[in-house]
Amino acid sequence: MSEPATFPCIAALALTLALPAVAQQSDPYGTLNPDEQSMERMIQNAREGKLDMMTCASGYAMTKKGEHGIARETFTACADAGWTAAMTWMSQLDNNALAGPYDPDAAAEWSRRAAEAGDPIGKFNHGLDLIRGYGVARDEDAGRALIDQAAAEGVDSAIRLRNAGYDPDEVTPDADNWRYGPMF
Repeated sequence: MSEPATFPCIAALALTLALPAVAQQSDPYGTLNPDEQSMERMIQNAREGKLDMMTCASGYAMTKKGEHGIARETFTACADAGWTAAMTWMSQLDNNALAGPYDPDAAAEWSRRAAEAGDPIGKFNHGLDLIRGYGVARDEDAGRALIDQAAAEGVDSAIRLRNAGYDPDEVTPDADNWRYGPMF
């Protein structure tokens, strides 16, 4: 009986152990296995102005994780670049004092921008702001027109609001009523 060939086994083991180190070496023509989907990468993309759907949508996960500061930073970059869903999220952040002051005027402005860019949720939110006079001058007719547009585009809350005679209580929790009263 002959002894097993230990050299080929040791050589194979050494090569196997060395492969991860070789795979991590940088390539002068690019990065091997780039960090494409991590939260850190999304933040870096937003800071560098490399905005795409994944980067802008990552703000949602940041918000849900409670990291409102980086969510605000990400959403601001995306909203300023025209991403309407990010405008809606900026409104939510300003309306709830997340990583910034409670600012109904700024919240209404983000909703207006989203509405003017054609976003159905922006139309609903801005229409509701106009009906209430929340963060903007009250204009029920303009608000109803935007609610009707959002309803025609399939926004369920807009349909409910329209069907309830444009009564904001239909779509707003009672706990939020303090926000919508006169501030004097």
